[in-house]
Amino acid sequence: MLEALFQFLRNTGFYGLTFGAVLMIGVSCLLLYLAIVKGFEPLLLVPIAFGVLLTNLPFAGLMAPPVLEITDKIVHTAEPGGLLYYLYQGDHLGIFPPLIFLGVGAMTDFGPLIANPKSLLLGAAAQFGIFITFMGAIASGLFTAQEAASIGIIGGADGPTAIFLSSKLAPHLLGAIAIAAYSYMALVPIIQPPIMRLLTTKKERGIKMEQLREVSKKEKILFPIIVTIVVSLIVPPAATLVGMLMLGNLFRECGVVGRLEDTAKNALINIITIFLGVTVGATATAEQFLKVETLAILSLGIVAFAIGTASGVLLAKLMNMVMKIDINPLIGSAGVSAVPMAARVSQVVGQKEEPTNFLLMHAMGPNVAGVIGSAVSAGVLLSLFGN
Repeated sequence: MLEALFQFLRNTGFYGLTFGAVLMIGVSCLLLYLAIVKGFEPLLLVPIAFGVLLTNLPFAGLMAPPVLEITDKIVHTAEPGGLLYYLYQGDHLGIFPPLIFLGVGAMTDFGPLIANPKSLLLGAAAQFGIFITFMGAIASGLFTAQEAASIGIIGGADGPTAIFLSSKLAPHLLGAIAIAAYSYMALVPIIQPPIMRLLTTKKERGIKMEQLREVSKKEKILFPIIVTIVVSLIVPPAATLVGMLMLGNLFRECGVVGRLEDTAKNALINIITIFLGVTVGATATAEQFLKVETLAILSLGIVAFAIGTASGVLLAKLMNMVMKIDINPLIGSAGVSAVPMAARVSQVVGQKEEPTNFLLMHAMGPNVAGVIGSAVSAGVLLSLFGN
C-alpha cells in the first residue's frame, strides 16, 4: 500500500517540478496579469501565456513528439504525442502566420496609403530598426546570422511576421521572440510618445495636414493585385505573407465575396489566433527560455522598436525640408506595423499639442505601409539566410 502511494506521488506533477518550471509558471502568470488586468494585447497574450503555462507543467507532455518504433520493418506509433505538438506544426510549417495576414488584409483599409503614396516611404523608413538591430545582434557575438535576422524582425512590430521568420530561421528562439514582439506591441502607447516628443519641436507636432483625397473603388481593387505581383517578383520569399495579406484585402474591396471577407476577418483569424498563440507560448520551456540569450533578445527587441519609431519620424522631418511639404513628423512613428495602435498614438500625441489636429487617417498610410514593409523585410532576410 505504501509503495502504491509513493508510486502515485512520483506520477504527480509536483514530483517533477523544477526551479525552472516554477519560474516559467510565474512568467506565465505575469503575462496573464498584464493581458487580463492591464489590457496589454489580451487577444494574443492570453493564449501565449497559457501556452507557456501548459508546456511547463511536468509530465503533461502536451508538446511531446510521437514515439515511433519499428517492428518487421514497419513503423508504428508507440505513443501518439501531445496535442500542442501537432498544432505546433502550423507554426513550424509556416501555415498559421500567413492565415493571420489573410484576416488582417480583410480588416485593413489601404485607402490612406493609396491617397498619399509618399507615406509608403515612412513605412519603409521604420524598417531600419530591423536591419540595425540585426547588425547589433551579430556584433554581440551571441547569435548566428539566422538568429539575428529573427530577432531584428521584432522591430517591425508585427507579431505574425516575427513568428513566420523565426519559425523558418531560428525555431528554438520562437517563444522568446514572440513574447518580446507582442509585449512591445502592447507597449506602443508607452514606448513611442517620449521618442516622438524628443525628436520633434512643438511647432512640428502642431502641423496640420490637408484632407486626403477620396480613393475610388477601382483603385482599391487594383491595389492588392498590383502589390502582390510587384512585391512577389522583386522579393519572391515575401509572396507568402504579402500574397495572403492582399488576398484578404481583395476580399474586402471587390464587393462580391462578402461571406469570404466575413470569415477571414472574424472566424478564421480568431481560430488561428488561438492556435498560434498557444503553440508559440508552448515553445517557451524553461530550458529554452531561461538563458542569457533571452535577456539579449528582450533588450535588442526594444532597441529595434525604438529605432523603427525614430527612423519614421526623422524621415518625415527630412521630407518636409527637401520636398517643402507639410507633413506632421508624428505620423512617421506609425510606420511600425502595430495596426492601428501606432496610428492612434500619432493622433493622441498630435492632439495634445493642437486639439483641432486630426492625424489618424494620415497616420494610417504609413501604418499599413509598415505591414507591407515588415513582410518584405522578412522576405529579404529569408532569401539571404534561409536554407
